[in-house]
Amino acid sequence: MRFIIASLFFAMAVVPKCYGQLAEIRYGSKIPADVEVIYQRGLQYLAKSQSESGSWSGQGGRAGSGNNGITGLCVMSFLAGGEDPNFGRYSQNIRRGVRSMILAQDPSTGYMGSSMYHHGFSILALSEAYGAVDETLLWDGSETAGRKRSIGQALELGVRSAITSQKNNQWGGWRYSPSDRNADTSVSGAVLVGLLAARNAGIEVPDEVIDKALNYFKTSTSDTGIVAYSGGVGGFGESMNRSSIASLVYAVGKKKDWKEYKASLGYISNRLEHQEQGYPYYNRYYMSQALFQGNFEGWEKWNRYNTEILRNRQEDDGSFQSQHGAPYGTSMSLLALALNYRFLPIYER
Repeated sequence: MRFIIASLFFAMAVVPKCYGQLAEIRYGSKIPADVEVIYQRGLQYLAKSQSESGSWSGQGGRAGSGNNGITGLCVMSFLAGGEDPNFGRYSQNIRRGVRSMILAQDPSTGYMGSSMYHHGFSILALSEAYGAVDETLLWDGSETAGRKRSIGQALELGVRSAITSQKNNQWGGWRYSPSDRNADTSVSGAVLVGLLAARNAGIEVPDEVIDKALNYFKTSTSDTGIVAYSGGVGGFGESMNRSSIASLVYAVGKKKDWKEYKASLGYISNRLEHQEQGYPYYNRYYMSQALFQGNFEGWEKWNRYNTEILRNRQEDDGSFQSQHGAPYGTSMSLLALALNYRFLPIYER
């Protein structure tokens, strides 16, 4: 049973009111049949591929804390499709995934995963689970003392870890390691979206932290909408991935009046049929959200195009194979379609 009422209540409770927005944009309309088939087959694969510990494996087939971000993306796939985390058919999968993420967190630093990519996706997933998961059902009593904590406690620790990492960074962003002084817009996007989701969920995230990260994106965005990878405008050429990430963080960070936002949104809106060769799943994940936030008509067109591509690429077992493993490819593909459902607070326009 899907948790429609609970999700909508939670979304309205933690997200600022949006006026003048059509109901079908906020909550969705009828789900296209192809989307539903792809999504349900994908969830069936994720349920079967989850490890006994509750995590999902990444590149090389290894499960564990190093893949915490992938576990977070898989958990989000269930929640984004409207699956009930407490009494639904996949409730055990969701709660086991959340437990795995919390138990993999360093209790002293709050760091989750093997890179800040994983840390950012973990914060995002815990933010979306916070308030939806009944924590009286979360723990089974077998957990190691000192590692068991509430979702809210784990989320606060994770946010503090990201803030500490940013303070050590000369650019106001993030890179692979919490101690890196350099930054790139790809990793920074993953962490910043997680922090914005945490703030929406009611966790304290200082404005200066968000502002510093957004200003880092601002200095990295050219007038054409091309976004640098690292070191300012002009680094590493064009990238639909980076322009999509920048457009999304500007929108969710409430900077739609910035010329950099309009440039990055215009850049991706003029390339709706672009197919990224290097990191296609990553591109679809961010492209869907960026277009939905800023160009709804463009998103509708892109969504039909993307659905057809994914329908033809889904394996017989429901998975999507990728260079980072099938759980990654599958969860990213499902989340690229998840805006058809619009259950999670992060998907509010």
